[in-house]
Amino acid sequence: MSTLDPAIAARLKRTVDGLVPAVAQQYDTGEVLMLGWMDDEALARTLTTGRATYWSRSRQEYWVKGDTSGHVQWVKDVRLDCDGDTLLVKVDQVGAACHTGERTCFDADRLGPADD
Repeated sequence: MSTLDPAIAARLKRTVDGLVPAVAQQYDTGEVLMLGWMDDEALARTLTTGRATYWSRSRQEYWVKGDTSGHVQWVKDVRLDCDGDTLLVKVDQVGAACHTGERTCFDADRLGPADD
């Protein structure tokens, strides 16, 4: 049973698995750090603890960013997009956000546009 405020829960549009994508962004620079997944309980934990909590689709369990790596995400603000199907989690990232050890998961593999 989720502890998420029913008014917030009613606004969420979830995947068939009950998840909502959550984009983590550095609160003061706007740097996009990573994409994680939240269900109602992960969102409730994030809102009440001030630490980003996600649902691991591969491990089928909750994980609090930084519990094992020390790379904590202190939550500054959480917003729901206009369609109710994506969360923006503004954080103060301590250390790397990506599991590869990079600051952001979006540093590699630039796809375009092509240089002239």
